[in-house]
Amino acid sequence: MVEATQTILTGKQKRFLRALGSTLDPVVQIGKSGIIDTVIATAGQALAAREIIKVRVLQNSPEVPKTVIAALARATGAELVQVIGRNGLLYKKNEEKSKIELP
Repeated sequence: MVEATQTILTGKQKRFLRALGSTLDPVVQIGKSGIIDTVIATAGQALAAREIIKVRVLQNSPEVPKTVIAALARATGAELVQVIGRNGLLYKKNEEKSKIELP
């Protein structure tokens, strides 16, 4: 489990991140196995490299998308920006080399 050093995003920052995320393709997919260690590791690496990722919950997943995406956000120490249908957007600032400048 990652140390919870999350920042609370303002409405303006969430709108900015949603605009960035609208063009992204899902990087992490959650299937029938749910959130397993490899999914957490993949999401963590993607967040470190990109700071913002889109997550998709596949049709064969028995989990409720909003619940499982929120659990993945907690497991990676990321901020849950939004969930629409089976897609979610996660953000985690890279303290060493930040690419996204929040408003």
